[in-house]
Amino acid sequence: MARAPLSLKARAIGLLAQREHSRIELRRKLLSIERRSRMATLDADMREDAEDAAGASEAAIDALLDTLAAEGYLDETRFVESRLHVRAGRFGAQRIQQELARHGLQLDAEQQAALRATEMERAREVWHKRFGPEPSRDVAEQARQTRFLLARGFSPDLVRRLLRA
Repeated sequence: MARAPLSLKARAIGLLAQREHSRIELRRKLLSIERRSRMATLDADMREDAEDAAGASEAAIDALLDTLAAEGYLDETRFVESRLHVRAGRFGAQRIQQELARHGLQLDAEQQAALRATEMERAREVWHKRFGPEPSRDVAEQARQTRFLLARGFSPDLVRRLLRA
């Protein structure tokens, strides 16, 4: 016997149970889920009418997101802290801020200061893990290491200081 499909709220809570999501990210996922479930139940002739109903489902999803935020399931400060905790060990401040900006969020001043204060130490750990304890004297290898650290979001000035030390 087939189980009844989960409600949109149940799916949203399921996604949030796996990890924290930003409002923008969760909205995008729920719209995709809603669109797929609507298209799966309709005939080809009715799909055009379904596109007209998309605006109504967007409003319903926005209302659901408001409800989830009011109930404490969806919290953007928790999302920022989670992303910061997960990414800080591997990436620099610039990369973390860019990722949060894609979600329409930003670090507060205290979080930025803490991130900047530990950036040299984190860059040294990432560099040491990837390239070993001894700095290279080869210019091509130094350029490769520089590109690697810049791609990880560490500032050019910090990378220069790290590779000179």
